[in-house]
Amino acid sequence: MGTEQTLPILDLNDFVRGDAGRRAAFVSTLRDTAHGVGFFYLRGFGLDEAQARALFGVSRAFFELPQADKDALRMSNSPHFRGYTREGDEITRGQKDWREQIDIGAERAVLPLGPDDPAWKRLQGPNQWPDGLPEFRLRVLDIQAHLTLAGQQLLRALALALGQPVDRFDEAFAGTPVQHIKLIRYPGQEQVRSAQGVGAHKDSGCLTFVLQDVQPGLQVYYQDRWIDAPPLPGTVVVNLGEVLEILSNGYLRATLHRVVSPPAGTDRLSLAFFLSPRLDAALPELPLPPELARQARGVERDPRNVLVPHTGLNLLKGRLRSHADVARRFYADVLAREGIVLPEDAGAYN
Repeated sequence: MGTEQTLPILDLNDFVRGDAGRRAAFVSTLRDTAHGVGFFYLRGFGLDEAQARALFGVSRAFFELPQADKDALRMSNSPHFRGYTREGDEITRGQKDWREQIDIGAERAVLPLGPDDPAWKRLQGPNQWPDGLPEFRLRVLDIQAHLTLAGQQLLRALALALGQPVDRFDEAFAGTPVQHIKLIRYPGQEQVRSAQGVGAHKDSGCLTFVLQDVQPGLQVYYQDRWIDAPPLPGTVVVNLGEVLEILSNGYLRATLHRVVSPPAGTDRLSLAFFLSPRLDAALPELPLPPELARQARGVERDPRNVLVPHTGLNLLKGRLRSHADVARRFYADVLAREGIVLPEDAGAYN
């Protein structure tokens, strides 16, 4: 069971527009929060309530399209893991997630590929957009730009929190950072086979922003219990991904989290935005100041989720285990080479 909301609330304006005292207080609070629970609410992230409502309006319009129209955009069309996924067709920790969603990345051209190029280069490419909903594309790309800027500002604060130069992360995110949005609808529990909206997991990137509509369900695992992170107007929920855990030798920890399916008679809308370094970025561990290095816990070792310090490789392993239909169609060579075995029914449309 979850508990009442206990996550801290930070305001990015304190860092971006504040005086020296407010900036220092923000960095200190961010350090404590990122080392501890690893999740927090953020105000001042560049999107007002009217923009958020408009976004969820076009999200609702998409999910209310006829099933055939959504299926025409199914992710199994895309080697870049872009497009629509039906309820039960994404896998977390070997179990089906009961949510439907559309995955959208930065709108970029396919990378040139030679026979010896690494498989992670296939992750970049165009999106699939619904016909007849022109506002959908505009709203989604607009929030992608807002949250990318907020993420870059937050990374500068995190650099200071870790005793690094303020621009420590700038180069890795310059030019073509990985920008990945999921628009998600969780159906009510009377329509699903389990309460797993999405199973307990860590995010494979660097920073995640979760914008929630009105229905709760997000939970964070901290100090041996699940903590609720319900919607809070004017905020976005932020959590750290595996990249930051690796770079800080576990001083920062990517935290397990999940979504519980909403009650019968309701559904839940949310947007998750994942910001990661460029696909080709291989980042060395940060030289932490001695007082922080003594508190580093080491990278958590989970044989089901081996962390690697390379953006493209780390993201690809997560995509392959989550979307078996795309993996089988476009990455059969990787599955064979790595000896990856996928569930037989994963990704099969009913």
